[in-house]
Amino acid sequence: MGDLKPFVNQCDIKIRQDRIGRYFKRYTESFVFDELSESYWEKAGQGLVDVMKGVPVPLRKEEMGGQGLSILRLAENMGWIMGIDPHFAYTKHYVDFLNKLFGDAAAEGLLGKGTSAADAGKLDEACIYFRAALCVAPTDLHAMYSYAKVCRDMYLESNDEEYIGRFKAEATEYFELLTEVHPEFVQAYYYLGYAYLNMGLYVKAQLAWESFMGKSQMPDDSEEIQERLWQIAEPVEIERGCNMVLSGSFHRGLEVLEPFMETQYKTWWPLSYYLGVCYARVGRQQEALDSFKNVLTMNASHLETMEELADIYAAYDDRENEEKYRRKVELVRGAE
Repeated sequence: MGDLKPFVNQCDIKIRQDRIGRYFKRYTESFVFDELSESYWEKAGQGLVDVMKGVPVPLRKEEMGGQGLSILRLAENMGWIMGIDPHFAYTKHYVDFLNKLFGDAAAEGLLGKGTSAADAGKLDEACIYFRAALCVAPTDLHAMYSYAKVCRDMYLESNDEEYIGRFKAEATEYFELLTEVHPEFVQAYYYLGYAYLNMGLYVKAQLAWESFMGKSQMPDDSEEIQERLWQIAEPVEIERGCNMVLSGSFHRGLEVLEPFMETQYKTWWPLSYYLGVCYARVGRQQEALDSFKNVLTMNASHLETMEELADIYAAYDDRENEEKYRRKVELVRGAE
């Protein structure tokens, strides 16, 4: 394994944007915070007094008073708080505490608890423990993969659009990080391909799956992904054509995209939109009008298409139709 130090800041969940922490805040209601006495830490030994003196620690409400409070239970509570909020003011102290107590096994213990929770279907709890493990070991392969995987499992079980969006973004980003930090870990490419596919990013899905195929030693999975690659071959070509348009290569874009209007993909409104842009830029205005109007039959509120239509009619000095589409743009924007 190579040097992972350059990746630590990039991966460190303690300083990264926290997209999903809002969904775990309610679990803090089970805890209160208190400072344990210096004698408690001295009795615990292992130099813990140097790390924890004057630091509030999380206690379950039934543990208040500290009588008979075990170090292991305290460590478990700290894991919960770090996982709920990696940005918590005392997370670094808790990480130091766990490292002094368990050494290199600290992240492994949190991962074990997270895996047990995931196996039991307790996905919130699993996610919290995996986040805690990442606080301790930001570049650990198993912590990164377990976290990405549970975020994926969580959004697949939800019907809430914002929740799905946040967990999907988190899962995708960690699968991407895995391919950078642990490039030989094949399962990251497997799931990353599906993540890109679900976002309509066919070229990225193709690249991820081609990397998977080049590294995988699992015949069944390779057969599955080869089939997926065949299925997305044409969408990949369409996306390449659209990217040509975006880069200003309108004639090349036309060459790639026009043939797809004779296929099943003619019902994809972006195909008609990008063809319309090509036609407009190469001076084929009537075909541009037809393409843009076709877009609006499939996606009636597409602002860019309305603006393109208004611009074409303005060039024709057709004030009536220009104003018609300008008004539609304002109506759609006002409804957003």
